[in-house]
Amino acid sequence: MTSRSCYLPFLLLLASDFCMDSVKGLFPFGQPEFSYKRSNCKPIPATLLLCHDIEYPNMRLPNLLGHETMKEVLQQASSWIPLVQKQCHRDTKKFLCSLFAPVCIDDLDETIKPCRSLCEQVKDSCAPVMSAFGFPWPDMLECSRFPEDNDLCIPPASTDQVIPATREAPKVCDACKTSNEDDNDIVENLCKNDFALKIKVKEIAYINGDTKIIPETKSKTIYKLNGVTERDLKKTVLWLKDGLQCTCDEMNDINAPYLVMGQKLGGELVITSVKRWQKGQREFKRISRSIRKLQC
Repeated sequence: MTSRSCYLPFLLLLASDFCMDSVKGLFPFGQPEFSYKRSNCKPIPATLLLCHDIEYPNMRLPNLLGHETMKEVLQQASSWIPLVQKQCHRDTKKFLCSLFAPVCIDDLDETIKPCRSLCEQVKDSCAPVMSAFGFPWPDMLECSRFPEDNDLCIPPASTDQVIPATREAPKVCDACKTSNEDDNDIVENLCKNDFALKIKVKEIAYINGDTKIIPETKSKTIYKLNGVTERDLKKTVLWLKDGLQCTCDEMNDINAPYLVMGQKLGGELVITSVKRWQKGQREFKRISRSIRKLQC
């Protein structure tokens, strides 16, 4: 997520050189108007995972979000993959790709935009998901910016076009899998990790397929440090490896506290376990008790 000083929104993101130079969160936004510079057709690269297997081969640059280079598109688009994975609407990918990678037809100079009805349907279903992360639907995606349905805009799928999904559900990140642990399991888990912290999340970003998590400094509680110094934690950055290839419903509320454990690998603090901290819950009373009597 972008820092709250910038305008941001869910598990989505875009942005170019304005408020955020790089992907800083689940939903970075900031550009007030779409770009209408003369566009060029470019093949959609295989590395644009957000729009993998989209129905057309070529896209326009600049796109409808003002990104002028493929590097910008790739940087910003990857952070929206989690919203697509949430499956809040069947047309989420179509809507986002119509903005990040608008269809390009050689004989047509006009940029084809998403229809307002497509935007409205995706917004109605996905805005509540974004809201759960503390982010509003961004102004730059307000549906009034898009044309009323016509022959030159991208409509939502009609009900008779929808094919029931048969693909497998997205993989759950190993660190986010819930388990019923007894006291011995909890102690064993604490002992095999280098750090155990209670945190609140300040920012989330996606870098090279990994999830970068920056905790709020004031809310951080240290339960265990082994081979990790206070200096390491002064500007704490935690990593969930391959976070764009899996989902983490356990960490789906920006306002909630979390217990994160992990190891220091190659100079990075890599999360191996994350649990939402629910005050008063029996499991966390046991965790607190186990931490107090920890003997590894």
